[in-house]
Amino acid sequence: MNVEEEILRLKDEIKRLGLPLPDGSYSVKFGTLFNDDKCTNIFEALFGTLKAAKKRKIIMFDGELLLQGVHDDVDIFLLKP
Repeated sequence: MNVEEEILRLKDEIKRLGLPLPDGSYSVKFGTLFNDDKCTNIFEALFGTLKAAKKRKIIMFDGELLLQGVHDDVDIFLLKP
């Protein structure tokens, strides 16, 4: 699976696990994504996919690096559903 395909799958998973916001975007906690069994099976390197999507301005999250446990409560926003 290439990066573009992984980003499309990431968008689907954020919609599945996240909450819709009034502006049409979605929000999900990093810990929710990281600990989800389906996401674990889809993404070999979840942070790499998140970083690529952030670079393309598809998602937004605070900080540069997300680590399991430490950043479980960080919101990830899907900007382009």
